[in-house]
Amino acid sequence: MMHQPSKPRRKVVPAPTANGAESADKLDLLLLSSAICNGEDIGPFVRKAFASGKPETLLQHLRHFSRSKESEIEEVCKAHYQDFILAVDDLRSLLSDVDSLKSALSMSNSRLQSVAQPLLASLDAFVEARNVSQNVNLALSSVRTCLNLIEICSRANSHLSSGNFYMALKCVDLLETELLDKTPSSTIKRMLERKIPEIRSHIERKINKEFGDWLVEIRFVSRNLGQVAIGRASAARQRDEELRMKQRQAEEQSRLSLRDCVYSLEEEEDEDLVSGFADDGGDGYGQGNGGTNSLGFDLTPLYRAYHIHQTLGVEQKFKQYYFENRRLQLTSDFQVSSMTPFLESHQTFFSQIAGFFIVEDRVLRTGGGLITKFEVENLWETAVSKMCSVLEDQFSRMQTANHLLLIKDYVSLLGVTLRRYGYPVDALLEVLSKHRDKYHELLLSDCSKQITEVLSADKFEQMLMKKEYEYSMNVLAFQLQTSDIIPAFPYVAPFSSTVPDCCRIVRSFIEDSVSFMSYGGHLDFYDIIKKYLDRLLGEVLDGALLKLISTSIHGVSQAMQVAANMTAFERACDFCFRHAAQLSGLPLRMVERTKRKFPLTTSRIAAEEMLATLLKTKVDGFMILLENVNWMADEPSQNGNEYVNELLIYLETLVSTAQQILPADILKRVLQGVLSHISEKIVGALVDDSVKRFNVNALIGLDVDVRLLESFADNLSPLIAEADAGQLKSSLAEARQLVNLLLSNNPETFLNPVIRERSYNKLDYRKVVTVSEKLRDPSERLFGTFGGRGAKQNPKKKSLDTLIKRLRDVS
Repeated sequence: MMHQPSKPRRKVVPAPTANGAESADKLDLLLLSSAICNGEDIGPFVRKAFASGKPETLLQHLRHFSRSKESEIEEVCKAHYQDFILAVDDLRSLLSDVDSLKSALSMSNSRLQSVAQPLLASLDAFVEARNVSQNVNLALSSVRTCLNLIEICSRANSHLSSGNFYMALKCVDLLETELLDKTPSSTIKRMLERKIPEIRSHIERKINKEFGDWLVEIRFVSRNLGQVAIGRASAARQRDEELRMKQRQAEEQSRLSLRDCVYSLEEEEDEDLVSGFADDGGDGYGQGNGGTNSLGFDLTPLYRAYHIHQTLGVEQKFKQYYFENRRLQLTSDFQVSSMTPFLESHQTFFSQIAGFFIVEDRVLRTGGGLITKFEVENLWETAVSKMCSVLEDQFSRMQTANHLLLIKDYVSLLGVTLRRYGYPVDALLEVLSKHRDKYHELLLSDCSKQITEVLSADKFEQMLMKKEYEYSMNVLAFQLQTSDIIPAFPYVAPFSSTVPDCCRIVRSFIEDSVSFMSYGGHLDFYDIIKKYLDRLLGEVLDGALLKLISTSIHGVSQAMQVAANMTAFERACDFCFRHAAQLSGLPLRMVERTKRKFPLTTSRIAAEEMLATLLKTKVDGFMILLENVNWMADEPSQNGNEYVNELLIYLETLVSTAQQILPADILKRVLQGVLSHISEKIVGALVDDSVKRFNVNALIGLDVDVRLLESFADNLSPLIAEADAGQLKSSLAEARQLVNLLLSNNPETFLNPVIRERSYNKLDYRKVVTVSEKLRDPSERLFGTFGGRGAKQNPKKKSLDTLIKRLRDVS
């Protein structure tokens, strides 16, 4: 039986012996002993001892402490000796139990070893197999990683070979971001780290080369693109012109009250063919058409390059590169060759610029921010400024109206084309408007030369038309016809070939003028057209006709033809103003309300005056025969004097010719002047000093002459109005009134103001005095008072004497 151990006592550190003054060694011994007793770490004491170089002191303190403890142990052993003996006995008995337990454990271990040996072998095999499996799995994982990596590399190579750079870049990005760090092979990893930047650089070089090729190609494509777009605008304009032509025809039919009009409904074509390529909505990249639209330009290389640079992370760099290259191309397009006339190169020049901005509009709308609206507007402002400068320079050099019109038409088509894309073209139209006056001055100059050539080539012969198409081309085309009935052919027109030739020149002027003013920003330009048309007719044509009349007319037939032409010109002028209004889009009813002065009035008056002058000269040749009249005839002439018979034959021949070409009003005015001249000549013959005296028989002969002339005038009533025939007859009033006065039984009635105003208003009293004195017999005046004294005086003679006396008193 084991004794319970006694309660352990607290370890007491022996108190230091009080010895006078305590030294430092004793204090250290005390501290060391206290630390050991309390189980504290004595490391600081050891470090301190070695640090101070006194390890021997520490050993001494430890030995001293050990000796002090040995005595304490001895005391303890003495106090517990009996318990110690009991404990030894217990230990000996325990030792035997331990031996038996050890034998049992050894036997159990032997049995366990024999039983667990196969199990341990299996466990070792399992562990080894598991390690192999882990290694195999790791190897398989590495192999799969490598296979995936190699597959992606192969796919990237395939994309590179096929030019599918975007997918190649996606493969490279996948390798770099997900597989590169997981690559088990350091060799493959180093290879990828070296090749990935090279692949990106290769792709960038290839795509830049493709983009450079596209830049070269798009410049040539832009020219064709601009030509096609402007051509479509021209076709649309032509369709509009045809539609307006049909509208004008319908308006003309309505104006003429034609009830049998045929109406048809036509399908309207696409009102904006250009919208087919302006708003097709494609993005130009990655779609079914590969970025190619109806105009045949392909933006796929551009968008592909832009997409690749976005993938490469250098989007801003590519944007700047694109803008700079396109700006340089535009600057190059502004170059105008000095070796080629601008008339030949202007279409290429403007179509190149048009194609450029059509492309830029597409890029702006579908490029995904490749170019901004602000950049396109800057490019357009630069282009407009340059085009205006070029036009100003070229227009200032041009001296041919047709050249200026050709360029203006193409520029206006350019404006129409680019306005569809939202580009402002007002500056270009202002340049065209600025040169409006110069163009019309050149056009007037050209027309003046053409009119001069036409007039100088005129043979003053009536125009012969053998076929209906000639009639349509020369008469109906300018509304020169006087009847709606088509005449029989061959047809002799009352005018010469000058009229339709000049009409063609004027019509061409109107059409060229309208063409210049159309599509130039002016909506209502009829007043402008009319102003220049008035100048053409009132200055150019009228001046040329005046010059022709004054220099080239030498015969009655020529003057008559020119006068007939003036009538045709009057109808033609009405046509010209209507034609100008129609082409200007002005309703005819508004034009027809306006009363216009005939612009060729001066020429018409000059032509009639020239005809009248020539006729009077011809008449003067017949009036010379008045010298052959027997003024002291024994018997009166019953059939008229010789001069009047010759004159009537000429006048009748003249009328038969003139009535075929001259209108009745002109014929009346001309004959009125001729008859008035004849009347003046008859009176002038009586007044002239060459006729010293004449008797009543001669006077009766003159009365017969005047009646023949009056009968000639009356016979013209079928040709002209009856009132006009009366006016013709009144042209002989002076001769008729003088003959009537001298043959009247009471000439003194001339002194009565009422009677004179009614019956003798054309007579000059001075001429009456002169002629009346010649009718008196001189012998009677000298000796009548002697021989006739006491005889009854003739009342007529008395009245005539009274008239002469009274008129002398007045004078």
